[in-house]
Order: sequence, then C-alpha cells, then structure tokens
Amino acid sequence: MAAFSVLFSDKAFSQTSFDDPVGSGPIVGALQWLQGTLLGTVATVAAVIAVAAVGFMMLTGRMNWRYGAVVILGCFILFGAASIVGGIQSTASAGY
Repeated sequence: MAAFSVLFSDKAFSQTSFDDPVGSGPIVGALQWLQGTLLGTVATVAAVIAVAAVGFMMLTGRMNWRYGAVVILGCFILFGAASIVGGIQSTASAGY
C-alpha cells in the first residue's frame, strides 16, 4: 500500500486547489463585503421599495407592464444569483 502511494503521489500533487491564492486576503474580503451589501438587508429593502413603486406605477397606468415585469425579474435574478451559479457549476462538473 505504501508503494502505491509513493508511485502515484505525483497525481495527487498536481491537482489544483480551489483555495484563495496567497496574498488575496484584502481582495477576497472586499468582494465578500460587496456581496454581503448587495444581497443583505440594504438590498432587500431597496428591492421591496422598487417592486412596490413599480407595482403602483403599473396599476395606475404610468408604466408599461413589460418594463415592470423586467424590474421584478431582475430582482429575482439578483437575489437568486448564488443558486443559479451553483446549479450551473454542478451541471458543468457533472459533465452534461
């Protein structure tokens, strides 16, 4: 068993790691802060206000229904981005 691990250890060392590269701490921290801000409480409140305003404008006839649907669809895509990317990555890694 030890002989096999010595013979085939080069394949294990050649695998890439998906960890953050050395020295990228500030960049990763800034991106995580940005993600938290864009998907956190501030974004949720802004999306609720936007959907309410767009819905009111659509009901009073001041906005095209198609444009209002695009705004609401954009909110779904914004808040579902992590799930969408996760689904794409899992499909790509499965080899379909």
